[in-house]
Amino acid sequence: MNDNSKVLIGLLAGLAAGAALGLLFAPEKGSETRDKLSQSLKDLGDTIRDKAADEINQLASLKDKVVGTVKEKLRKEEEEFEDDLEHA
Repeated sequence: MNDNSKVLIGLLAGLAAGAALGLLFAPEKGSETRDKLSQSLKDLGDTIRDKAADEINQLASLKDKVVGTVKEKLRKEEEEFEDDLEHA
């Protein structure tokens, strides 16, 4: 996870905590407060899930690039080795 992701997750957690405290101290009925808090937490969960999915996709893409690069280098080395064997 890169620094931007950590900052975003920290920001979202802070916003959720602030929203929860604001709802708890709001002069509304308990059931309304619980419903709002529940919705806020659901929204936060959805945001974190989406961010995690994005990070997983980026990691998968990076993995594919690295594997492709390693395979290409191995193929080139194998060809050079075979050429060296033929000329030896």
